[in-house]
Amino acid sequence: MPTALITGASAGIGEEFAYALARDRFELVLTARREDRLRQVAERATAQGASAVHVIAADLARRETPAAIFDQVERENLRVDYLVNNAGFGTRGRFSDQPLDRELEEIDLNVTALVALTRKFLPPMIARHHGTIINVASTAGFQPLPFMATYAATKAFVVSFSQAIAAEAAGTGVRILALCPGPTRSEFHAVAGIEDARTPEFMFMDVKTVVAQGLAAARRGKWLHINGALNFVLAESIRIAPRTLATRIAARLYRPAQS
Repeated sequence: MPTALITGASAGIGEEFAYALARDRFELVLTARREDRLRQVAERATAQGASAVHVIAADLARRETPAAIFDQVERENLRVDYLVNNAGFGTRGRFSDQPLDRELEEIDLNVTALVALTRKFLPPMIARHHGTIINVASTAGFQPLPFMATYAATKAFVVSFSQAIAAEAAGTGVRILALCPGPTRSEFHAVAGIEDARTPEFMFMDVKTVVAQGLAAARRGKWLHINGALNFVLAESIRIAPRTLATRIAARLYRPAQS
């Protein structure tokens, strides 16, 4: 049976990846900080068909964690066929007001951990001429996002990095996808403090649709997938719109009420 390693698997998109791959009879390695939530997800994934589930409670914002996870997977003789780099979070507010440690933690989780895990698991996949890496980015990665400046910048990195290494891996049998969901119904907005952002309700997608589209895109060998027709149109429009105008519009949407 194939094996998938999913980061940020305790909630939201990562949790749904666990269930979707469980239904395909994958063996799962689930990692996130909250062990209690991970074990609940593991139980549900097992009930939905996962051939086995391994839980690794760890903080990927710590620089040593990606290597420790790779070493544990190696010790247990698990061959990771799918790597889903989903762990991440966003912060909202004026950058000049944000705690520096929190902003750097955001970069470490959204970018550094993703790069480190990809660097660890990609060479064995290339050696086997088989594997899939899904890096969860965001439509926020296509433009500057005032009041979520660090988050959008990290997702821009993920989009660029993923497409570049997808090109490098062409012909090796390894597929690499940058998955770019727009607003999604999950706990992300509550954690980021953007529940009051002026995002129209009709723009939100559910996690099941996001994940199903992502898996289908990866299996087709796509390098980039933007979830939802409207999100695709908006992302393409941002590419050609005056950058200053797009950024000012985003500032109006994401400006906190007290700013």
